[in-house]
Amino acid sequence: MNIDDFKADLIREGYQPKFSSLPPGQIAPDHTHDFDARVLVLGGEITITRDGKAELFRIGDSCSVPAGTMHAEHVGPEGVAYLAGRR
Repeated sequence: MNIDDFKADLIREGYQPKFSSLPPGQIAPDHTHDFDARVLVLGGEITITRDGKAELFRIGDSCSVPAGTMHAEHVGPEGVAYLAGRR
């Protein structure tokens, strides 16, 4: 999915879109959010672990993390740039 389509979907579904990035190697241990999140990776990579299963997301990949979902994040060696939506 391209950036414009992803952003339009976010807005249509009530998410607030925001471009952001995280530095190389950053680790966020198990945690939850009080919001639904959707992410489209624009550069670099990030591994998200949910229910003990790690999944790698690279450029062009997207994922959803519903509010209250326990997950961990591990940013790749080049960092990660992304378009995220929260609602």
